[in-house]
Amino acid sequence: MSNNSILSLCEAYRDYFKIGAAVRVEDFQGIQGELLKKHFNSLTAENAMKFGEIHPYEGSYDFEKTDRMKEFAVSNNMKMRGHTFVWHNQNPHWLFEKNKEELLEILKEHIKTLCSRYGDVIYAWDVVNEAIEDKTDQQYRDTGWRKILGEDYIKTVFQLAKEFTGAAKLIYNDYNNEFPDKFKKSYDMLKKLKAQGTPIDGVGLQGHWNIMDKQLIENLKRAIEGYASLGLQLQVTELDVSMFSFEDKRKNVLVPTEEMLYLQEEMYNNIFETFRSYKEVVASVTFWGISDRYTWKDNFPVPGRKDWPMLFDINGEPKNSLARVLNF
Repeated sequence: MSNNSILSLCEAYRDYFKIGAAVRVEDFQGIQGELLKKHFNSLTAENAMKFGEIHPYEGSYDFEKTDRMKEFAVSNNMKMRGHTFVWHNQNPHWLFEKNKEELLEILKEHIKTLCSRYGDVIYAWDVVNEAIEDKTDQQYRDTGWRKILGEDYIKTVFQLAKEFTGAAKLIYNDYNNEFPDKFKKSYDMLKKLKAQGTPIDGVGLQGHWNIMDKQLIENLKRAIEGYASLGLQLQVTELDVSMFSFEDKRKNVLVPTEEMLYLQEEMYNNIFETFRSYKEVVASVTFWGISDRYTWKDNFPVPGRKDWPMLFDINGEPKNSLARVLNF
């Protein structure tokens, strides 16, 4: 089955939700670029819009990559997601040398600058990313942002973002937030923020899942319904389905087995069936990559190991998982 003969993924889901991909500028050429043009109507910068990448020095920005992404999006009638304003990783070293007042002013100027330059193509911003702590005895991750701005920094950042983001949706984004323990933490946090009048519009489910998670669909439905009950929109922000559970440390799997490929088909089918059933609240589904040719799951969490988590193989050819997602 060639790419030319199959239905476009974003066309198939035109009446459901946007279909996005996380990208690097290298992805705009060759087969990756062709897949993007045909199958996706939303782009997310994989790394280029993170603080340390786009604002590496105080008072100095590097817009080269994100400008190229915006140009590609506009040229191909796509929208973008902004990722991300506040995260504990990939920050420049000078940022957390500031006091509270200085850091707030820098963040305000940072948000204003990015919104001014890219706001016309961005429909959602990941305002705060991964603030919840994984450890069961701790609610919040102890980040540089929290240490300097204080315990209510999440509310502060959303209020600050609202000044400049216009009609774009403001999203809290996290991983594993469909797992029961982390769902409860994030639900409680979001409920409190909403009650305080925080201008938060939705929650991002990252969706870094795997073929072995037998509880995923049950957990996913519970999470979607729970977040939706708070009046929040759902955006799936970083979807991929790994061939390995996180605990699987094997390094000797050089190609996916038939069983792996079949389990991946089943998982993708069940995931998208769930998304479709909640189309009233699920606004976008973004894959964290395009094809198996390049994926962040290569070398993570096992260095030197290849993974195959996408709907297209290493040659950009559609896998049976794509057919299962398209045929509904």
